Amino acid sequence: MKYPLADEMLLVRGRSSFLLAARVQSSFALCIETAHEEYCQTLSIGDLVVISAPEGGALEPAAMLLELVRRFHMPLLVLPKDHPGSRRISYVVSAGEEIQTNCAIRRGTHPEQHLICASDELSGYHLRGYGEGIEITPDPDQLVVTRVHFGMHVESPQT
Repeated sequence: MKYPLADEMLLVRGRSSFLLAARVQSSFALCIETAHEEYCQTLSIGDLVVISAPEGGALEPAAMLLELVRRFHMPLLVLPKDHPGSRRISYVVSAGEEIQTNCAIRRGTHPEQHLICASDELSGYHLRGYGEGIEITPDPDQLVVTRVHFGMHVESPQT
């Protein structure tokens, strides 16, 4: 199913979890930090940034996290496979041309950006950017898919 988007985010909601996805608006190098190395991958206009909330939660932190990566080019941190902190991660990020959801990977520990940890109900979907939006396969007919507008304006005092 294809979902046309401008600058909005696409929310894919199951009963107890969700995905939030948006298209990259400008090309940049996304740095990925692991315990042993740093590597960077180029994201191009139309590629995706996807946030997964496998146990649900508030939408606002997911939107902020998405924007930190998409607009402000914050690096991604990848924990070692058995790191105890991976159990406390509520939201995970993946970015690239195409993202596959998978419930069999441990959140926060997978550096390959074509995969993202998701709940059972959101596992097995492929999200891909296309000309003017996001395509999801197979058709998420059992899920609620909506467009989300998120804006944040911070005004600093004049000195």
